[in-house]
Amino acid sequence: MAEAITDEQVVAVLRPFVRGCGPMLDSLREADPLGLQARGRRGGADDELAEVESGLKEKLLNGLTSVKVPGTAAWAEMNGYQRTNWWMNRVGRFTALITSIPGLGGALADRLPVQDALGSAAQGLLLCAIAGEYGVTDVGARVRLIAWVLFERDIDPVIAAGKHASHDESAESAEAEKLTEELAESEKKHGKITLKASAGTLWRLGRSLLGIVGELEKRPRGRLLHRALGMLPVVGMAGDYLGERSGLKRVWKRAHTWFTDHPEVR
Repeated sequence: MAEAITDEQVVAVLRPFVRGCGPMLDSLREADPLGLQARGRRGGADDELAEVESGLKEKLLNGLTSVKVPGTAAWAEMNGYQRTNWWMNRVGRFTALITSIPGLGGALADRLPVQDALGSAAQGLLLCAIAGEYGVTDVGARVRLIAWVLFERDIDPVIAAGKHASHDESAESAEAEKLTEELAESEKKHGKITLKASAGTLWRLGRSLLGIVGELEKRPRGRLLHRALGMLPVVGMAGDYLGERSGLKRVWKRAHTWFTDHPEVR
């Protein structure tokens, strides 16, 4: 019988994971899609549309500023609940698609921890995004959130903060830096974080969770129908995709419940 995983072990894995999620989420949150925000600040969009009929120009400008993505005026006007819903739907689709790829192998892939590792990483990434919209940046608080939502563990705040004898700050920092290597390289080479770098980082984040692989099986999943489809070759990808999307919705709901029950972290 396998030895039980302790809260300290869970925290040792989740702290660098949370720190690794930060750079990817920050780049997405602070991005200026299509240069909309920058254009608004310098009046560039108005200049570029100078030759357009005034009525049409107004419609075009209103359309640009109403796009609800990070970096736009419309995003700034959204409340926290609306922003977390955006993360769940937009980022959730991306992570669920990547997570479902092992499903191409059907039952064989499902016997391996790959699916749970990537799925847990995607769900943890979403939880860090939600925490950010609640104004929660503390690593310990995010660790507690992930542990409760994904693994049904109520971690002591002191342990989650890394204030225990077995905690190694230097090792944690080194691991977090390793997890975000591809993001840093992409930023340096391309001036932005590419899709390939994001996918590679999600995979690294997933692998980092294999240290508590026994806990990953507890994470929110899809319905029985999704799991049945996931056992089939080829179409298993579709079943796993739908299952991961369903799991993310459950994660989203449980996160709001946790923040309601823990107002002190906000």
